[in-house]
Amino acid sequence: MDARTRLGWVRLYEEAGNAGLVCRRCGISRPSLRKWWRRYQAEGEAGLRDRSRRPHASPGRKVLAEQEALILRLRREHRFGIKRLRNELARRHGLRLALDTIHKVLVRHGENRLERPRPRRKGSKRYSRPVPGDRVQMDTCKIAPGLYQYTAIDDCSRFQVLGLYPDRTAASTLAFLDRVAAGMPFPLQRVQTDRGGEFFAYEVQDRLRERCIKFRPNRPRSPHLNGPPRSPDRVRCADRIDRLLTVDGRAGPAHRARGVLVDARSERVRCARPARSVAGLLQPAAFAQRPRWQTPVEWIAELTAVIPSAEAVRAAYHPDKEHRRRQDTRYRWRPTTAPVT
Repeated sequence: MDARTRLGWVRLYEEAGNAGLVCRRCGISRPSLRKWWRRYQAEGEAGLRDRSRRPHASPGRKVLAEQEALILRLRREHRFGIKRLRNELARRHGLRLALDTIHKVLVRHGENRLERPRPRRKGSKRYSRPVPGDRVQMDTCKIAPGLYQYTAIDDCSRFQVLGLYPDRTAASTLAFLDRVAAGMPFPLQRVQTDRGGEFFAYEVQDRLRERCIKFRPNRPRSPHLNGPPRSPDRVRCADRIDRLLTVDGRAGPAHRARGVLVDARSERVRCARPARSVAGLLQPAAFAQRPRWQTPVEWIAELTAVIPSAEAVRAAYHPDKEHRRRQDTRYRWRPTTAPVT
């Protein structure tokens, strides 16, 4: 009930002069009507407003005024958390309070949220390979039921190739490898992937050996190793693509329409969207003088002179050093020194 409703009760009682009639019509009791009538007679309409139900005195209160002041002072001066406040109060001041009690004090005075400044990095380490095709990172992502996106990113030029497939199997990986080899304008020397089973199939590894491409999977439990500035984990943006590429029945089959839109987006990133050049530790000083903003196609055009030919890549490939790798997801720690006997 609000003050306007109570004012209606009082005015109806003034007009009718019958308390029983007002109580029956308004659905209230006689003590309630008597209370609000007396307040209206004493204070007017202001007396019909809600009042605080807090008791005037709290003899059983756990935290006194001076203790509240101590808690607030420690909070504001040292910016301690609740647990640190409890420990400091018990260690230095001999005051033992529960966490809920301290939290109630902070909430009562609006100090329950502790805003800590986030440390900002002055600069992020951005690295790249010196030659396009020296390392291409591949990854997969499920963007819809029965729809998987394959992504390949060149670590030097940030040239990307996307593909949509109905499953994440060796057959889809082989089809995507052919798509990457045909779509990238430079020979592939090395492929880096995670520990997914679609990359460790013998058919996939044999296809890489036939194409003279080195297979370099990340070590187990190291997803951060597959994350340069424009890695498959960052570029694929599965949730954003699934949100932006929602297709209804007017555009034909959903998978086909999604594929067309993904191809258009990939073409726009390669030819129209500039990417920041990087001058990492693995990059020669000559490549560090490029303009800061170039598209992957422009970047590749500038590095045409240093891109090796397919024959040179095939000649530098040693098949006897490349063996089939196992999909081992366990990380084996090896000591650097011999154990003490």
